[in-house]
Amino acid sequence: MKLDSPLANGEVALVGAGPGCASLLTLAAAKLIGDCDTIVYDALVSEEVLDMAPVGVELVEAGKRGGRPSASQDDICKTLIDLAKNGNRVVRLKGGDPFVFGRGGEEVRALAAAGIRFRIIPGITAGIAAPAMAGIPVTDRSVNATLAFLTGHEASEKSRMDWRALVEAFPVLVFYMGARNLSQIAARLLEAGLAEQTPLAIIHAATLNEENTTIATLHEAFTGRISARSPSILIVGDVVAKRINWKD
Repeated sequence: MKLDSPLANGEVALVGAGPGCASLLTLAAAKLIGDCDTIVYDALVSEEVLDMAPVGVELVEAGKRGGRPSASQDDICKTLIDLAKNGNRVVRLKGGDPFVFGRGGEEVRALAAAGIRFRIIPGITAGIAAPAMAGIPVTDRSVNATLAFLTGHEASEKSRMDWRALVEAFPVLVFYMGARNLSQIAARLLEAGLAEQTPLAIIHAATLNEENTTIATLHEAFTGRISARSPSILIVGDVVAKRINWKD
C-alpha cells in the first residue's frame, strides 16, 4: 500500500500534522487532507493546516489541552470508529507525530479492536522541529551521544521517573507540555544534580508567526524569573549554548 493512495470508504488515517507550518507537512499528509470526508483534529493543529481541507469536508474538533475542557480519549476513539463504520474516509489529524506523546497508539489499538482499516502517516515532531527553528541542534558530537524526550507532566509529585538517573544518562533533555510546570521541572533537575547555570531554551509556537525563543538557565526557571506559554518545547543541556540564530 502506498501511504498516499486514496483512502477507502471506512478507512482512518492517523496523520502527523507536524509542528504547525503547513510547509512542513509530508506529501502524503497533504494529499490525504485534500481528499477525505472528515478530519478529526487536535487542538495543536494550526489553522494554516486546517485551511488545506477542501470545501465540504467535515471538521471535528477533538483537542486535548491541559487544564481545559476536552473530549476524553475514549470518546475520541468512539468518534473515529463511528465515522469509519458509517463509511467515511477519515483523517485523524494530530499535531507533530501521532506516536510521540500523541496517544496514537491508543487510537490504533481501538481501531484494530473494532476491525477498522487504518494507516499511519508520520509527522515532524515538535521536539525536533522547535530546537531546529531556534538554531539549536538536539545532538552535537561535542556535547551528547544521547538525548531524552519527556513530558512535562512528569514533574508532578506523582512522577514515575528517577530524575537523578535521567540526568546522569542523558546530557540533553527535551520536554513536551512543560510550560505549566516549568519551575517544577527546574526544581527536579536541580535536585537531581544539574548545575544552576545549566542552559535551557523555551521555544513557543515553533514554525508559526508568533514563534518566540527564550534562552535562560535552570536557576532562572526555578526562581520564576522567566515563564513559558503553551504550546512550548523546553530543551535543557549544553547544546543550547551551540545555538546559531539563523533567522535574524
